[in-house]
Amino acid sequence: MTDLGLNHRRWQNFRRNRRAFISLIIFAICFGLSLFAELIANDRPILVKYRDGYYAPIFQFYSEQTFGGDLRTEAIYGDVEVQCLIATGGMEACWDTPETLIEDAADGVIGGDQISRGWMVWPLIPYHHSTIATLDVPAPSPPDADHWLGTDDTARDVLARIIYGFRLSVLFAIIVSVMASAIGIFVGAVQGYLGGRTDLLAQRLIEVWGATPSLYIIIIVSAIWRMDFWLLVFLMTLFSWTALVGVVRAEFLRARNFEYVQAAKALGVRPLVIMFRHVLPNAMVATLTMLPFIVTGAIGSLAALDFLGFGLPSSAPSLGELTLQAKQNLQAPWLGLTAFTVFAMLLALLVFIFEGVRDAFDPRKTFA
Repeated sequence: MTDLGLNHRRWQNFRRNRRAFISLIIFAICFGLSLFAELIANDRPILVKYRDGYYAPIFQFYSEQTFGGDLRTEAIYGDVEVQCLIATGGMEACWDTPETLIEDAADGVIGGDQISRGWMVWPLIPYHHSTIATLDVPAPSPPDADHWLGTDDTARDVLARIIYGFRLSVLFAIIVSVMASAIGIFVGAVQGYLGGRTDLLAQRLIEVWGATPSLYIIIIVSAIWRMDFWLLVFLMTLFSWTALVGVVRAEFLRARNFEYVQAAKALGVRPLVIMFRHVLPNAMVATLTMLPFIVTGAIGSLAALDFLGFGLPSSAPSLGELTLQAKQNLQAPWLGLTAFTVFAMLLALLVFIFEGVRDAFDPRKTFA
């Protein structure tokens, strides 16, 4: 069977696994929407019409002076004065009676004079994950018409932070999993294929590295340097790649004496070609079995570190930081319920998807 036909059969097997296929669709929709988080949840408009020009504040910086104001700092589009300037074309009277002028500007005529009427197109959620909202009640505030999932204890919109946090968690897990898998598969393949002293020495080194307390290392590093996304990715990758070494090594130790491997050696095929073109595909089922643990482990580790205060900065849209707020604000149950629901949904979808991928690569598995 050609590679194209084999991949088609695997895809058909995956589609027949309804739980995995439906989970993939739901996850793809959620993750796809989160990739456009700036267009869904933002405190800057998507498009602004001011006089005869069009502006895209969501992509570019515009000072208040651009819209007839006095300040060189970025325009705060939620302020009623800035909204009045845009709606009226920059009338100076906006500093005195902005609400009245905004209502009059809807007709395009103010004081008998025709004006260049402006407008703004806002995202569905007019809050960025870092926006501090103005509330009539103490924060954290319960869900209402303005904040569908309420706000946290610093008056930031929970739904906006969930959307950005979902994207951050998934991208973090994907990057860590890809890097850790590449290292783990390569080391396991070399160990299993070469065997002997190479395998013995590598195993002892992996045992020592695996016994290293990763949490203490991360705590020490966070005390020396300011933790950011890529530093945390690097640290998590350092301690995640060993998970795949064992299963890949075992498959290569088993397969290196098979007849097709011996025949390839006799024909002079290079070791790397034998390892990654002929042996590795047969070890994919065992490899894919471990991938859900790496992906979900990366998400859980990121959340745990943020919960403990050793992960990303508190300003970052983190699901772990939301869990910490739920612990500190027991009078706001919506925080805990939201964090639990998002974690449960995300981890369940990923486990179901990888379970389907694993079964699709297993030739013994078929689905009716």
